[in-house]
Amino acid sequence: MEDFLARVVTVEWHFQHDAGRPFAETSAELAARHPEHADLIAQFGPRFGETIPGPIPGSPEIVETLDAAGVPLFAITNFSAEFWAPFRADHAALFDRFRDILVSGEEKMVKPDPAIFDLAMRRFGLAPGEALFVDDRAENVAAGEAAGLIGHVFRDAPTLRADLVARGLIAA
Repeated sequence: MEDFLARVVTVEWHFQHDAGRPFAETSAELAARHPEHADLIAQFGPRFGETIPGPIPGSPEIVETLDAAGVPLFAITNFSAEFWAPFRADHAALFDRFRDILVSGEEKMVKPDPAIFDLAMRRFGLAPGEALFVDDRAENVAAGEAAGLIGHVFRDAPTLRADLVARGLIAA
């Protein structure tokens, strides 16, 4: 199975969904290239939620703390439009705390494309320097900073919490 994942279901293949390509298209193309794995490829879409290991320890609590403190929460996520709705529904208690969530697959643009940050700033009604952007990829943070966001490269929840306290967004 690991060989199948490494050779066939690649990050590059999956990233097409985040950019807005429908699973039916990408899976048909992949199955045509790897007919011996067509059944497994077909299962990826319906079972996508199983590929996500769960929240990073301490992160949901940070979101809850920020929300309780009245900090407006917005998100930009690289995620398939098709896979987003069921994933969001399964984690409604977390995502309902956000005022708006920009989903790359719906917009057909992905981080770190500057256009997604420009859209987010307009859609969320943010001016340069008004919002902290947290992401685990340095290239995404750099692109967010270029668009006028204040950046934080996420490493772990305790480090983020300390930064939020230092910025006065939450109490120690």
